[in-house]
Amino acid sequence: MSKFKLGLIINPIAGIGGSVALKGSDGEGIAEKAIALGATAKSNERAANALSVLLPYRDDIDVFTVSGEMGQQCAQSLGFSTQVVMKASSPTSFEDTENAVNALLAAEVDLILFAGGDGTARNISNQVADRVPVLGIPAGCKIHSGVYAVTPKAAGRIVEMMVTNQMVTLGEADVMDIDESLFREGVVKAKRYGEMQIPMELRYVQAVKAGGKESDELVLQDIAAHIIDEIDEELVVMGSGSTTAFIMEEMSLENTLLGVDLVQHQGLVGTDVTEPQLWNAISEQPGNVKLVITLIGGQGHIFGRGNQQLSPRIIRAIGKENIMVVATKTKLAALNNKPLIADTGDEALDQELSGFLTVTTGYKDQVLYPVASPQ
Repeated sequence: MSKFKLGLIINPIAGIGGSVALKGSDGEGIAEKAIALGATAKSNERAANALSVLLPYRDDIDVFTVSGEMGQQCAQSLGFSTQVVMKASSPTSFEDTENAVNALLAAEVDLILFAGGDGTARNISNQVADRVPVLGIPAGCKIHSGVYAVTPKAAGRIVEMMVTNQMVTLGEADVMDIDESLFREGVVKAKRYGEMQIPMELRYVQAVKAGGKESDELVLQDIAAHIIDEIDEELVVMGSGSTTAFIMEEMSLENTLLGVDLVQHQGLVGTDVTEPQLWNAISEQPGNVKLVITLIGGQGHIFGRGNQQLSPRIIRAIGKENIMVVATKTKLAALNNKPLIADTGDEALDQELSGFLTVTTGYKDQVLYPVASPQ
């Protein structure tokens, strides 16, 4: 039997601006600025997490990829048979991604597996059409598109099904992206850029992100009233999203819709803070910090999507018992009984966060909701 021909593309700078509050990696000079602020790229690590699922099948897979950090290093480090179809430029650019797609198509791969964000998905969509299935490993700040697995290991599970000849349905999924220049100003403007063919294993593939603000203002007022009653002396880390933004508005505080803010005594003490700034702030008040976060509508992620400032060390320092998840029951019901997802990039921490979390759904109204360890 012939080997499975896996095409691999890694955007080595995907999401690099997330931990330092730059909201992504798109745009001239953004990656360099992020590195200067101390950010490190995570996309190769997340690609390795996906490929690790396939280690039992190394003898059955040939990896076709791009030189260096765009795939070769990752695949070879895990012992996969690797063929380089293209040499990447330095620094890498979106042209490398688009050219890599064409090289992989020429190599007649069975699937293109890529690590990146919505910008990377757009680049691949520009070239691939429906000539070969694709699947995304989530590694960017913006993951609005429906072409991504819910976690890196979920991506590996889908490829595993294909390698072992299990029945996998193919379907079309939307490629979505937003304007990062507006994103950094707190404005979300998403649009559909096309679609790509993906393996539709619904346990592992995420939904397109549900956009827009919550419409039930009365419920949001009740949620805000409950949280305001619960916070006082503590330093409160306010995560991103429209639900947390509503709480900030109820306290008459300026809010970074797509960033992380700090509140104490119901006053603003930090705006759009970076991961290092957040670490310094909570280190000064050990044991006296709470975190208020919400979930991404339609997907269920509470960590790992647009809030990379909340790194594993930050989450551990705050403690699971001090995490306050807020969401309307409508938003939870839209998950169709799927669990919340903590995709922190730290497998041990993801395991620690699994189980049940209390979700505030109104004033003195809370529910227990499961959090799954990523598969």
